[in-house]
Amino acid sequence: MTALAPVLEAFFTERLAQRRASPHTVASYRDTFCLLLRYALERLGKPPSRLDFTDLDAPFIGAFLRYLEAERGNSIATRNNRLTAIHSLFSYAALRCPEHAALTSRVLAIPSKRADTTLVSFLTPAETAALLAAPDRGTWIGRRDHVLLLVAVQTGLRVSELTGVNCGDVALGAGANLGCHGKGRKQRCTPLTRATARILADWLRERDSQPADPLFPARTGGRLSTDAVADLLARHATSAARQCPSLSRKKITPHTLRHTAAMNLLHAGVDTSTIALWLGHAGTNATQVYLHADLALKEAALARTAPPDARRVRYRPPDHLRAFLEGL
Repeated sequence: MTALAPVLEAFFTERLAQRRASPHTVASYRDTFCLLLRYALERLGKPPSRLDFTDLDAPFIGAFLRYLEAERGNSIATRNNRLTAIHSLFSYAALRCPEHAALTSRVLAIPSKRADTTLVSFLTPAETAALLAAPDRGTWIGRRDHVLLLVAVQTGLRVSELTGVNCGDVALGAGANLGCHGKGRKQRCTPLTRATARILADWLRERDSQPADPLFPARTGGRLSTDAVADLLARHATSAARQCPSLSRKKITPHTLRHTAAMNLLHAGVDTSTIALWLGHAGTNATQVYLHADLALKEAALARTAPPDARRVRYRPPDHLRAFLEGL
């Protein structure tokens, strides 16, 4: 067996375990190396157990990244995510296999690819109201979906955070809030409006469950998957589009509801630092995209500028003494 196999195994069992990587990170890295090993088998004719680091040099990794875009049709963001996983492995390998220092440094020098920045998609108040009215609240599933969509729009939780929320994470009464285990293993609490807290209280009474039970369960009582949330959102968005046609022109995903929460805060005059804390961002850079997407702010700035047909004022020379002082 070559050095690559034990290092790759230790990378998952030791490095990622020590760093307490999330299941999503582990799954993403696993998929990356499954693709890389399959690509190496097709191009080099070597099974994974016979591959060595010398086979995975910088030109080979570069060819693999081009294959992801050209043949698999992956986006630049996906390509960069795969490269991040490869960089993480080679950073670990640099400590375990110093004899390959030159090779690992060249792989680590492969840069991420820059992509065009697209404006975020969010819902207007009318579109939000139509979406929240779409679930049939005469049924248990409809009530669950309504509460889930309302919480998503008001709190801006990520879809993985929504599916991970338990009944015991809801704190009602004065200072009502919803706790969650966020990205990067960070705990945070998001305040709830009175209306949202009231609806959540009714839902909890109906659930009548233990604190460790999921707040938004599937029909079987287990947790909803992220795909299930995306499916129910798409179904209700299609239904709501019959009442609000503008919804049919938007691609609505669970992240759209997160963007909507951020834009609602921005329109309410909340500063970007607070929005970053609300959404669980590591810094304010990720929050700046909402400023670029907010056309209302740009229109307000335009309204404050002088119109092109402003009345012209005849020039008058300044007072001699004032001109002398200003010239100093």
